[in-house]
Amino acid sequence: MKKLLLSLCAAMFLFAGCSSNETQKENEGRKVLKVGMECNYAPFNWTDPEANEFNVSLSSGGYADGYDVAIAKRIADSLDMDLEIVKMEWDALTTSVNSGIIDLIIAGMTDTPERRMEIDFTDSYYQSDMTIIVRSDSPYANATKLSDFSGAKIAGQMGTLYDTVIDQIPGVEHATAMETYPLLVQALLSGVVDGVTAETPVGQGNVAANGTALTLIEFAPGNGFDVDLTDTSVSIGIKKDSELFDDVQKALAEITQEERVQLMKDAASRQPANEE
Repeated sequence: MKKLLLSLCAAMFLFAGCSSNETQKENEGRKVLKVGMECNYAPFNWTDPEANEFNVSLSSGGYADGYDVAIAKRIADSLDMDLEIVKMEWDALTTSVNSGIIDLIIAGMTDTPERRMEIDFTDSYYQSDMTIIVRSDSPYANATKLSDFSGAKIAGQMGTLYDTVIDQIPGVEHATAMETYPLLVQALLSGVVDGVTAETPVGQGNVAANGTALTLIEFAPGNGFDVDLTDTSVSIGIKKDSELFDDVQKALAEITQEERVQLMKDAASRQPANEE
């Protein structure tokens, strides 16, 4: 009986080992889609300290969440690939996709002629307007047009449209650009600046996350920033002539406009107050 039990145990162990090996082989054979983003630009992307049903673990620690993560999940699922989010500085994204460190940039990046010289872009996956966030107790809280900000100290994010549009404000004090959006929000809350530029979803998310402390300015038609619609849309960046391009474009096209709007609303509703 003892020999029989030992034989049965051995057989079960062998079977379990085979099953485990097969699963391992399956996982090893599945390709990984590496997507780069700052994880510091809510509601497009941010870092969570703990896991939840929406976020994705980061090898550097913590978890990535946000609208960009939701889009990345949909793309990876459509390509039948495992998703890996790579957290990196904004300035490293383009060089990283060109060197193969990442496969895609899904980071709220605008398709510009300058960037297109280095990488390719898909169709846009979100489009919004440009506005300004101020403190609720600010004398600028009731502004309705750009000229209302004459004399105000306004800051934007370094290397983005957020910084360049500031000069459209007559008589503005153009503050030094900052590297990350949380730094901008921190500067605004502490009174270092009077306002910070933002795309509408970024503004809505930060206002919602900070209770009644902040207000989003709604400009009357024709009284806000003059920007090309392509300047306020974001696209997926990819290495030139990548074999993935057509499949990524197709996967993106499968996400309806209604789904995109809902994904952004959901992301804005759960973003943290401030990541730095």
